[in-house]
Amino acid sequence: MNPPSRTIAPPAAIAADLRTEYHRGELREDEAGDDPYELFGRWFAEAVAGGGRDPNAMALATVDPAGQPSVRIVLCKEFDARGFVFYTNFSSRKGVELAGNPHASLLFYWAGLERQVRIGGRVEKVDDAESDRYFGQRPRAARIGAWASPQSQSIPDRAVLEERTAQMEQRFAGQADPPRPAHWGGYRLAPGAIEFWQGRPSRLHDRLLYTRDSGAWKRTRLAP
Repeated sequence: MNPPSRTIAPPAAIAADLRTEYHRGELREDEAGDDPYELFGRWFAEAVAGGGRDPNAMALATVDPAGQPSVRIVLCKEFDARGFVFYTNFSSRKGVELAGNPHASLLFYWAGLERQVRIGGRVEKVDDAESDRYFGQRPRAARIGAWASPQSQSIPDRAVLEERTAQMEQRFAGQADPPRPAHWGGYRLAPGAIEFWQGRPSRLHDRLLYTRDSGAWKRTRLAP
């Protein structure tokens, strides 16, 4: 006897039926304070303590020469009052787009804490010494990879990448610490605006926006 058939809902219907109620926390002005960097530091520390994977992962949105946005996940490797730092190949798609338009946006999302942080500002390269220090901390395989990968360029197959990696391994076989290639380094986004979002019940989320006002930070509550 054949088992009864089941009707499977189309993916669009499944997505429409997904529901999450946010209830883990709240974001009040008296707790947030006047300094967005201090608040971000507290939230980041809680994200790290929560044990989730890649708490420093952030979406980076840039704009191409035609005015079309593009976004990808990168890793934040440093943050302080100067801004948020990530590293990449300067010839990659993001590098080319930032060379043409240095304004970009970041987004941190910590699902377990029901929080996100949106950051917008201007991006500049970090100095060579800072890039050298970070590159020297990377695993050797990652340093070789920075030399081997023509990031964002079209390649015919995986074998080409593996062959280039083998060539770089041979090139630096006698060097314990391969140097940083000139085409690779860091960028720092200096924020002009930072928005903190805390999920709340009934979609009445807390949103606090910090913007620069004559060098100082101005805090504003936004409706969800």
